[in-house]
Amino acid sequence: MGKRCLLPYTGTLAKRESKMSQMPIPRILLVGAGAIGRLHADEIRKCKFCTLSGIIDPTLQGREWAETLNIPWFATLEDALIYGQPDAAIVATPNHTHRDLALKLIDTGVVTLVEKPIASSLKDAEDIVRASEESGVSVLVGHHRRHNPIIRAAKNVIEEDTLGRLTSVTIMALFNKPDEYFSIPWRREVGGGPILINLIHEIDLVRYLYGEIRTVQAIASNARRGFEVEDTASVLMRLENNVLVTVSLSDCVSAPWSWDLQSGEISSYPTPPASVTTTMVAGSNGSLSLPSLDIWSYQGKRDWYEPLTRSSTGYFKESPYIAQLRNLCDVAQGRALPVVPAKEGFLTLRATLAVAESAKRNTIIDLSNTTYD
Repeated sequence: MGKRCLLPYTGTLAKRESKMSQMPIPRILLVGAGAIGRLHADEIRKCKFCTLSGIIDPTLQGREWAETLNIPWFATLEDALIYGQPDAAIVATPNHTHRDLALKLIDTGVVTLVEKPIASSLKDAEDIVRASEESGVSVLVGHHRRHNPIIRAAKNVIEEDTLGRLTSVTIMALFNKPDEYFSIPWRREVGGGPILINLIHEIDLVRYLYGEIRTVQAIASNARRGFEVEDTASVLMRLENNVLVTVSLSDCVSAPWSWDLQSGEISSYPTPPASVTTTMVAGSNGSLSLPSLDIWSYQGKRDWYEPLTRSSTGYFKESPYIAQLRNLCDVAQGRALPVVPAKEGFLTLRATLAVAESAKRNTIIDLSNTTYD
């Protein structure tokens, strides 16, 4: 099967960009100069609708990087706010720092995008949600896949009832992280593995596309690498609508079956020579393959002795990181609500931590009784 031709942008977006150009360009403050922070900086610098106003990072490497970009550098958030208040901020720092940074930005009135996960614990996440809701200062969470045009198209297919009643979803997240990835100590420790780093993306899309999660059951293994942290897991979820979801997860296998390799979201990941399915969504009237957006259905009687037909749906090509930035700017300028507000980040974190807890305790976790932290 060949690559699908993507639909071009229409004049509607061009008109919208023209209107945006008549407004002041939002100034975005970047907190954190690690890998994800640098990705955000690259995307901001590609945009015409926002500008990078400063970089906060206490390290020498962070300062040198800011200097190469000719962007003001600050060691602390306090220093940056003395320099001037931005229109929006992106927090791309270690997870345990998210709470304090987000609360300071909320207190200052700065609309903020916090990278996923929203925090390192449910309590910290609750603090962010509460502060945002009580102050009226929006916090967005960096679950960028919700902004992917493929995901938006998939959501339309599901909501239009093309597939009928959803019954089963199968997700594969199988990839190989190189040995040097684990030279950073925390990546070998509990909390630094694929459940909290990678599975959280799948959990968020489960909630966004298929329904809220009722229970989770998981088993995990560290047998391949022998680190304290898991390298492989299998997860079973029952949703509130009784859809059953299974996920196969591993960061130590040589395989093409992962969203990162197949979606083309990040250019540094080489696209395999042949497209393969990473998610299978099965319903009473039809099924959907992702990321290809192929729809399988019967033209007449639904019967395994009858032939299935394949159709597909198109979508507008756009970087989800650019779309996420646009939403951040729109929220900062009062033109839109967050696509992923803080409460959504909390609920996704809760479900992901439940998976880790289930694997640890070897039991089914009911999300209505998540008292752990």
